[in-house]
Amino acid sequence: MRMRCFSILYAAIFAAACGSTQISQAQTPAPANDSPAKAVMATDPWEFGAFFQGGLGQGDRDDFTFTSAGVRLGKVITDEHLPGLLRGQFEYAGEIMPYWQSFTPGPHSASTKIYSQSGQYLGSQVLPYGGGTFTGASITPIILRWDLKPRKRLAPWLQGAGGLVYTTHKYPPDILVQHGTPGATSVFNFTPQFGVGFHYFVKPRQSIDFAANAIHISSASLGDRNPGINASVQFQIGYSWWK
Repeated sequence: MRMRCFSILYAAIFAAACGSTQISQAQTPAPANDSPAKAVMATDPWEFGAFFQGGLGQGDRDDFTFTSAGVRLGKVITDEHLPGLLRGQFEYAGEIMPYWQSFTPGPHSASTKIYSQSGQYLGSQVLPYGGGTFTGASITPIILRWDLKPRKRLAPWLQGAGGLVYTTHKYPPDILVQHGTPGATSVFNFTPQFGVGFHYFVKPRQSIDFAANAIHISSASLGDRNPGINASVQFQIGYSWWK
């Protein structure tokens, strides 16, 4: 009788141990490979990436197109802050684009309004405009990015940025001659911008990147005239490695 009681007791202990093992296994969190975006962003990583970008001018510059390509370096600086949908981490980044081009209508004549130096309207006149393809390079040394809370493989973000573009000829094209004086824009233009996008992690520390940026291009009156590009919308696709 005593041996039977011990057998029942051992069987009960063994069943309880097996049950607790199953419970603990059920409560074990999913491996990092199931949520690579969360796993990477939790380490405050460095980001290294390459990208291609292209887009269109808006408004009176809707016949302008843009292409560029370059590399990016960023560092996630903080842990997660803020509540709700705004919860995320701050990242500082920069981009270099050794390839930058803008395609504009070729040289042509167009009617333009003429003003005196005092600002008085003098009428309209048909004047020659420059145009064609403009080539240069661009740098965006200030990218302030807010990486929103990641979701498994997806890491969305929004950002504000500022940069500079250099072109081998004065950009944007402007009046070639006005009152006998060549129109002067600038080979240097500033590029304040705002963008949204996301990383999609295809491997534990590698992601495909998509972005849309609204970019303003202006010389800040470095030349005699500053016609600028009030707005352009440019889309970016890239690939990043995270360390």
